[in-house]
Amino acid sequence: MKAAVLHQLGNLPEYEDFEEPVPANTDEILINVKASAIKNLDKGRASGKHYASYKHLPVVVGIDGVGVLQNGQRVYAQGITGMFAEKAVINKNNYVVLPDNIDDATAAALPNAVLGAGMALLYRAQIKKDEVVLINGATGVTGKLAVQLAKYYGASKIAVTGRNSEQLEQLRSLGADIIISLKQDDENIIQQIKALNASTPVDIVIDYLWGKPVELILKSLMGGSVNHISHRVRLVTVGSMAGEHINLESGTLRSAAIEISGSGLGSISKEQWHEYRVKVLPEMFQLAADGKLIIETETEPLSNIKQAWQKEAAPGKRIVVMV
Repeated sequence: MKAAVLHQLGNLPEYEDFEEPVPANTDEILINVKASAIKNLDKGRASGKHYASYKHLPVVVGIDGVGVLQNGQRVYAQGITGMFAEKAVINKNNYVVLPDNIDDATAAALPNAVLGAGMALLYRAQIKKDEVVLINGATGVTGKLAVQLAKYYGASKIAVTGRNSEQLEQLRSLGADIIISLKQDDENIIQQIKALNASTPVDIVIDYLWGKPVELILKSLMGGSVNHISHRVRLVTVGSMAGEHINLESGTLRSAAIEISGSGLGSISKEQWHEYRVKVLPEMFQLAADGKLIIETETEPLSNIKQAWQKEAAPGKRIVVMV
């Protein structure tokens, strides 16, 4: 079969022939792969710098994707073997049947974005109807999905930050009420967030940037006097595009009811992972199939895996490899 094969950590995967995988036991089945999205986790494992980097080479890369089972069902699944290939092995008890009217590229791109948006909102921030949500760094694929899901889960107001002016304006059509450009000087950003918090106190901050933008948000939410009664804010960090470190003074947390947590693979309980697979993902696939959830993609054939691996997607889009 044809596959994207990694021969050395840090190198690009090669499009070449590879031995077809074989199920090792009765819990494993073959899938004919149709599409798989290129994600940072895929690249990280192949780079050798990720804690879950590949141990045995050569190997077919790719964590998850969309394909067709032997019975003709079209499903999304995580691969036991690499998914950037014509065939892969999956667990027969761990896949999601797809709605008929969702295309392969959308279905392949959606799950990773749901992890970064839906899990943060549902499980870490524990969003409730009518809450005010601020999404920091909302112009990427996952941030754009977070805007839509915050609206879907009943947020009364959604504010977004970002540097890409065109993508920020597009977020209005996806549910954003207030846009705050991070291209402004620091004081203007702080004053706009303060004004938002004064008129409708922020309940949740979903952060994809960390670094300096979070420092500005924390400064904006600080209390101003000994008589100040703070509104509880849950800040959930999902990414660190603006840097891995922040300066956080003790007084910042003592002056406001700010709770900081993270959302990632290690922060979700076993029970929440089960609910994600059997309830959240099927619901998200159906919303996308019904045109109520939008994720933009760019597609490349498997034969172009080296170019696709290095390609920088257009703002707000995910690259999906079609098999």
